[in-house]
Amino acid sequence: MFTDRIIKSFNELDYVLFNYISQNAEKVIYMRIRELAAETHVSTATILRFCKKLDCEGFSEFKVKLKLYLEKEAHIHLKSTRHTLTEFVERTLKGAFESYIQETADLISKCNQVIFLGIGSSGIMAQYGARHFSSLGTFSLHITDPFFPIYTQQLNASVTIALSVSGETPQIIDLIKKLKEEGSTIVSITNHKNCSIAKISDLNIAYYVTEEYINDSNITTQIPVVYILESIARELHKIRHS
Repeated sequence: MFTDRIIKSFNELDYVLFNYISQNAEKVIYMRIRELAAETHVSTATILRFCKKLDCEGFSEFKVKLKLYLEKEAHIHLKSTRHTLTEFVERTLKGAFESYIQETADLISKCNQVIFLGIGSSGIMAQYGARHFSSLGTFSLHITDPFFPIYTQQLNASVTIALSVSGETPQIIDLIKKLKEEGSTIVSITNHKNCSIAKISDLNIAYYVTEEYINDSNITTQIPVVYILESIARELHKIRHS
């Protein structure tokens, strides 16, 4: 409802109203304009100008839009973790996960280092992957900075594991290109194979779960990523100790 464009147009009094409404939205939808003016210490004319900036003809229309917005937010239903896990397990049993995991472990067993790549929630998974692999005896690093400088001659014997739910993260794509140029083998873990990152990788593992968003935030579960990373690490440990 309050877009970046609209918020940037606010003056000092508008911000007073915005802050109050943000914290008391459930109360505001039942208030009269004079009651809101008294609570915020602004004039009714200021409130009407504020409403116009939100494309509302008056305070009544603003309250209707605010109420609809609150109802929409209240009706966001997230899938249960159990449902998501069941969905993933069913697809895993039907797919070629074991062969992909084996192939990735074989690749890593022949290299000197593993680089985990990701930003946002995938960046957290990259950190976890590097820690987990290192704990099992494989030297690993993680890159979560989208502007990390990659200029080295020591990557021709490395494997990069790139993590991205959408597979379209521009910063990750740029880093993958640089790593490939330096000779690193790219293994990507994405939610589906029909994405840019999968297509530019040497090997892709896709886990296919329903993506979930709240506003602009991708809250898709990372359970499949944890499973895949741990499975690769354990398979790698078996290879190196067989």
